[in-house]
Amino acid sequence: MHPLAEEQPFTEQFERFGIRVVAPWGGRCWWVDRPCPDFSPRCTPERLVLDYVLPWIKSQWQCQPPRIALFGTSMGGQGALRIAYKYPHLFPVVAAISPAIDFHRRWDSDPILQQMYADPELARQDTAILYVHPLNWPRHQFFCCDPQDERWWDSADRLRMKLASLGIPFTCDLETSGGGHGFAYYNRMAQRVVEFLIAGLESERLRLPVAE
Repeated sequence: MHPLAEEQPFTEQFERFGIRVVAPWGGRCWWVDRPCPDFSPRCTPERLVLDYVLPWIKSQWQCQPPRIALFGTSMGGQGALRIAYKYPHLFPVVAAISPAIDFHRRWDSDPILQQMYADPELARQDTAILYVHPLNWPRHQFFCCDPQDERWWDSADRLRMKLASLGIPFTCDLETSGGGHGFAYYNRMAQRVVEFLIAGLESERLRLPVAE
């Protein structure tokens, strides 16, 4: 886990709005629907979110989709986007900071990816951008990446161009800079991201039918 001091700007924002947060630990699993040796031999990371985390949230807090948002940074950021693109009816609110979208580019140097995918092309076909549907998408999506982030900025820009070409509403910031890839940048974007999530969840709350 990251040191608490690094996460403090996020916890301060969560406490400011009084929202509950569930943060499952996934190791280097990339949050895909494939068995991962660094995660679990019995459950894929994606199925953990769908089959265990969502029911747990419902049983503990009587909260269920669409009033649940996804958020992550880096590896978790691309995972949040990817799952939201696959299941926008469950996760209409999603945000990602420095999302590691084109993870297939790390296949040659990542033994975890090599165990999950036979080759880089198979990995590419499972990336978030390939799950964007022109007629079905998360109603509230935000992503950002520091221009100094040489590894992941290009893929965030490709996502921006694809969403724009399809006419899909989104919000992104690929201009703000603050330390490259890491907590210096994450923390700089913390308030903006949490405020986006809160606004999206409130919008979804207003969409729900009023109980009689």
